[in-house]
Amino acid sequence: MNIQNIMSSLEAKHPGELEYLQAVKEVLLSIEEIYNQHPEFEKAKVIERLVEPDRIFTFRVTWVDDRGEVQTNLGYRVQFNNAIGPYKGGMRFHASVNLSILKFLGFEQTFKNALTTLPMGGAKGGSDFSPRGKSDAEVMRFCQAFMLELWRQLGPDMDVPAGDIGVGGREVGYMYGMYKKLTRQCTGTFTGKGLEFGGSLIRPEATGFGGLYFVNQMLQSKGIDINGKTVAISGFGNVAWGAATKATELGAKVVTISGPDGYVYDPDGISGEKIDYMLELRATGDDIVEPYAKKYPSATFVAGKHPWEVKADIALPCATQNELDGDDAKELIKNNVLCVGEISNMGCTPEAIDLFIEHKMMYAPGKAVNAGGVATSGLEMSQNAMHLSWTAAEVDQRLHQVMHAIHAQCVKYGTEPDGYINYVKGANIAGFMKVAHAMMGQGII
Repeated sequence: MNIQNIMSSLEAKHPGELEYLQAVKEVLLSIEEIYNQHPEFEKAKVIERLVEPDRIFTFRVTWVDDRGEVQTNLGYRVQFNNAIGPYKGGMRFHASVNLSILKFLGFEQTFKNALTTLPMGGAKGGSDFSPRGKSDAEVMRFCQAFMLELWRQLGPDMDVPAGDIGVGGREVGYMYGMYKKLTRQCTGTFTGKGLEFGGSLIRPEATGFGGLYFVNQMLQSKGIDINGKTVAISGFGNVAWGAATKATELGAKVVTISGPDGYVYDPDGISGEKIDYMLELRATGDDIVEPYAKKYPSATFVAGKHPWEVKADIALPCATQNELDGDDAKELIKNNVLCVGEISNMGCTPEAIDLFIEHKMMYAPGKAVNAGGVATSGLEMSQNAMHLSWTAAEVDQRLHQVMHAIHAQCVKYGTEPDGYINYVKGANIAGFMKVAHAMMGQGII
């Protein structure tokens, strides 16, 4: 495999798609050695097929706001790879959504879903529509208009969307309701649904819960107890909420959360009613965390900065892509952070990742650490297919098993001769090998 030639070809075909190109390059660098040990992969051009999505749907979404004004947005669905199961991946509604971001997310999702061991392919979708500042009626009309364009491409054995940034239970409910109206079928075509109509318990918390199960496994592999450790978290949505909740349950102390306006440092710890208040902040739609510091005197608000300058034992990016850069990584290294777990998708820049690996730090990428969310979506699909509902304890137990298995795969493929576990390499190789073997077994299609 000639990585330079492949990347040059992709850059020529997809100029300006920086996030997508970054995600592809990271995987290719990790798998180069093992790929070259399989000449059958090269003969079948597995990489050239794998880095391009199966298909992309782009469509206009027209809806009417509360003032009677006609609004137009762009909608997308990137069906990346279904070698191991139906397309599976969230919908993102945010002004920043573009094709590059959705292709990067769909590519990552393919390997993340493979790591869960559940039969799910990779996909991603969304729109440049932002629910922030919109009324419930406007969000409903947009979701219904969005689904009018996409419903034919979805199905329980074809493509199963879920939530992501800007898409929570409300948006999933509106989209699923319209899908059901159009198809006249009650199927498990969406995950993240309400508990009253097929949703799974602990799904909103699952990404954060799974992230902490993985991080705890990382620490335990080095004989380190998470109890009593301090944790710096970015973000303040569902992912950060789940991470803070589980970290506190495991005996750690969460000392930061953050938003676009800056971060909050609370040396007394963010637990109990303070974690509940994170959700209240999110529900306001203002997308700021400064009010936390006004409500709790123990906290300090730092405007315009990320929380990685705070001295902590564990750092958990929980917000968005490339939120932790090289300078942040140097700060964390200087502060002797024990472990970095990427609970957001591609939360660290390549420069930051290279620094962590160079310093032999415990660092694990999003496709491994944050797989708990899609794993629980897969468990929701199973419950829907069997027409039953598991208890929260049953779902949590299965989630714990999935994260334990992902960690084991990363250790298997990522342990280097000196004993250092390169989780990036381990996750990429484990996910790639499963998808590649599935593609080989199904012929050239």
